[in-house]
Amino acid sequence: MPTRPHSNRLRAGRYSQSGQIYLLTAVIEDRNPALADWKTGRLLVRQFRQAQAEGSADSLTWVVMPDHFHWLIELKNSSLPELMLATKSRSAREINAHLGRSGRLWQKGFHDRAIRREEDLLAVARYIIANPIRAGLVKRVRDYPLWDAIWLADVDGK
Repeated sequence: MPTRPHSNRLRAGRYSQSGQIYLLTAVIEDRNPALADWKTGRLLVRQFRQAQAEGSADSLTWVVMPDHFHWLIELKNSSLPELMLATKSRSAREINAHLGRSGRLWQKGFHDRAIRREEDLLAVARYIIANPIRAGLVKRVRDYPLWDAIWLADVDGK
C-alpha cells in the first residue's frame, strides 16, 4: 500500500470551532469512482442532510464527484473529526450495501481548511460547484446532478 507522507501532517494542529466555516474534502479509497452513479452519490448527500438535521453542521455548498467530495459547512454542535467520522461511516455502510460490496470505502482522514475571510466564501463556493466542469464531466454546472449551494445565482463558475 503506498504511503501518504502528508496524511499525518493534515491532522497536526486541527482545531474545531463552532460557528467557523470549513471546507472539507474526503476521497474514496484508491480513487475508485464509486460515486459516479448519481443514485449512489445521493446516499452520501443524505448524510450531509443528516448532519444538518442533527445540528452538527449547516451545509453551505457541496459537490459529490465520482471519487471524492467537497463540503463547505458551518460547524455547529460537533467537532470536525466527529462530523467526518459520522458522515463517512454512515455513508460507507449505505453505499457498500447499495453496491453489494464490503470493506473500506473512504481513504483514512480528510482535509479541512478554515475559511477566514467573509469575502472568500462565495469564491470558495463557486470553486466547489465548478468541480464537475473542471473535471470535464459537464459543460454547465446545472447539468450535474450532485451539487447544491445556499446561493444559486451564477452557478456556472463565472
